[in-house]
Amino acid sequence: MRLRLREFRPRTGPYTHRIVQPRHPLRHTSLRAPDPIGLLLGDHDGLNRLAGLFSFAACSRHTIVHVPLRDGVPPDEGAGELVDLVLAHHSLGLRPSRWPGLRRRLRQGTPLTVRTDEARTARDAAAWRARQERTGSQDELRHATHARTLFFLGDRDLFADMSVWLAHAAGHGPHQKGVGEGRVAYMGSMFPLADPPGGGHPVELMICFKAYPPYTHFRPPGVPASRPRRPAAAS
Repeated sequence: MRLRLREFRPRTGPYTHRIVQPRHPLRHTSLRAPDPIGLLLGDHDGLNRLAGLFSFAACSRHTIVHVPLRDGVPPDEGAGELVDLVLAHHSLGLRPSRWPGLRRRLRQGTPLTVRTDEARTARDAAAWRARQERTGSQDELRHATHARTLFFLGDRDLFADMSVWLAHAAGHGPHQKGVGEGRVAYMGSMFPLADPPGGGHPVELMICFKAYPPYTHFRPPGVPASRPRRPAAAS
């Protein structure tokens, strides 16, 4: 997939950070942070581009991926505050408390176009799942919500697995029953998210598909738009 991004290089003291954002907003995609259940709601374009951004984050250990989602079209579904999304590798040591200062420095970005490797992403995700089944362990994705932003802090294989989940939702969501009438299609939940200490409901992020109006214009990917019939020629 080709991703059109904007790249920023803000400095904090002696350190220079590399931060990228989608060049164009994901207008019909929204995110509510898990507390303990969150909701990621998007159309085909939004979920597909998110899959690409997770794939890019998987292979970019020194890059922070920032996805502004609060300024899109407000969704009718879900409860709770809308948040943005940040993806970063554990090795970067990004602390959510430092994010507002970095975000204020994102003023003038440089256009950047990258290509993701979906085949490599699928291999990394499959290898991670096989490793979990073989060892019986379960790597958890660290997450935090701060300054109206949900942070996912993981590594290559975890981000690759989430990319595969989102690509599945983008590809199969438009074919679910009732989505052409504006219904929401539940496509699965994003696991494994680290649970807070003390028990309680497991932390979960639901992934749902919803087409955007007007629904009379909605067509699943690959289905051509219907054309009005021509009047029969006079005999």
